[in-house]
Amino acid sequence: MTVEKWNVDPAHSSIEFQVKHMMVSKVKGAFKNFSADLTLDPEDLTTANLSFTVDAASIDTRQEQRDGHLKSPDFFDVENHPSITFQSTNIVADGSNEYKVTGDLTIRTITKPITFNVEYEGTSKDPMSGNMVAGFEGTGKFNRKDFELNYNAVLETGGVLIGDEVKLNIQIEVSK
Repeated sequence: MTVEKWNVDPAHSSIEFQVKHMMVSKVKGAFKNFSADLTLDPEDLTTANLSFTVDAASIDTRQEQRDGHLKSPDFFDVENHPSITFQSTNIVADGSNEYKVTGDLTIRTITKPITFNVEYEGTSKDPMSGNMVAGFEGTGKFNRKDFELNYNAVLETGGVLIGDEVKLNIQIEVSK
């Protein structure tokens, strides 16, 4: 294949995260709305250019009060910073169908490098549209305090309410 523009299929894609809560469990959530500008050869990501824009206000942890707090100035401050972005800067093959995708993650006004482990899941022809589709899974993590997402509370039993490490899991289906 050759490097071409591909489009994300939002019905078959997701950007999910998890964070430790009260030192004993994990809260999971997702961003419902995002877009991407992708030029790639699905069988050789080293030549790709990947750019994602996430609507920060589309955060969903299945708990309205928590979502409201996450949208506030304590966290994403969506009124002043409506988007979270990622732009790839380097992609290296890391085994068969596996890649290290490094890029710039911007939350609020802070940009830091992050590396995702990405697995190419394969390519197929969509029987409904006739288009070629490809699938990818990416995992990564970052420290939320690197992006000034500092809100926390000390627990009576020791420890803190919210862990610092944010784990990301991204499932992407694209089509030509």
